[in-house]
Amino acid sequence: MLEYHDAKVRVRYAETDQMGVVYHANFLVWFEVGRVELMRALGVEYKKMEKEDDCHIVVADVHCRYHHSARYDEVLRIRTRIAESKNRVVVFSYEVIRDADGQVLANGETTHVICGSNGRPKLLPEKYRKVMVAAGVPEPHRSRL
Repeated sequence: MLEYHDAKVRVRYAETDQMGVVYHANFLVWFEVGRVELMRALGVEYKKMEKEDDCHIVVADVHCRYHHSARYDEVLRIRTRIAESKNRVVVFSYEVIRDADGQVLANGETTHVICGSNGRPKLLPEKYRKVMVAAGVPEPHRSRL
């Protein structure tokens, strides 16, 4: 069972301001890096989900709590978990950790609605539900979500 996945990123100069501090919106980009790499570690590629199953994971909500600044050239770990999985909704949680000292710089969560290419919500296909269970998420409840 894969409880979480760590993806590493090095802060690039372009991600910082004149003082070498990371611009806040870059944390959301790193959440995406973590999410994609977690899914890949679980054997699921977004590109194949979209092409083979017309299954898109659309961001519906984002939360980020900043605790400390990230700075130019630091190596960060983006620790990502699947926090919740339902019939049409998946929630991922994140921690951005400075690799050198283990300091948590930010944590957050993204909520995603499963949609077809027409933009309408659809059920998460069974083969992906199985992956969510393998990642330690309880079986989805039968609900309207």
